[in-house]
Amino acid sequence: MMAETLQDLPLFPLGTVLFPDGLLPLRVFEARYLDMTRECLREAKPFGVCLIREGAEVAQAGVDVVPETVGCLAEIIDCDMQHLGVLLLRTRGTHRFHLNAWRTGADGLLRGDGKLVPADPPVDDPADLHCLPPCAAVLRRIVETLGERDTNLPFLEPFHFDDPCWVGNRLAEVLPLPLGARQKLMALEHAGARLRLVHQFMEKHQLL
Repeated sequence: MMAETLQDLPLFPLGTVLFPDGLLPLRVFEARYLDMTRECLREAKPFGVCLIREGAEVAQAGVDVVPETVGCLAEIIDCDMQHLGVLLLRTRGTHRFHLNAWRTGADGLLRGDGKLVPADPPVDDPADLHCLPPCAAVLRRIVETLGERDTNLPFLEPFHFDDPCWVGNRLAEVLPLPLGARQKLMALEHAGARLRLVHQFMEKHQLL
């Protein structure tokens, strides 16, 4: 069982938001992240993905990166090197975490200390559960449409269309939401509230 406290966690700040059970492909070429990947593979441990609040993904002289304080652990599920010095990763989101502190090492890699965020409690509010069937139907259509186009799905199997947490997370990943809104949805500690907000967004934009 993973410890609730995280120390010296390697961080990968990105211009994206990773959710639990989410699929995140990465193209790694900077030395600090190549070293981080080797470390994680060697020690079979995850790294942390955080949305960038300030700064940029690629290192820039004199520019510090400030990450959002709620992120998601990523485990490497596949690694390939098609070109020398470039790693292609497929990663999966696991547990959310909250950063208490972070620092930049001499190698330019951010590392942080914090704790895991508890998993979402089961959804039992009838008002929230009422949102599940229409949201799941939209998600099914997305999967079927992409499958018909022979497009790589942005989701990992198995699919859990009867799980309010899984459905809410997957829709929050693919709907055309501002990054700030996506981050707030991921940080919510109640899957029912997340599903309800996603449902409201789709109603407002006539996506249901």
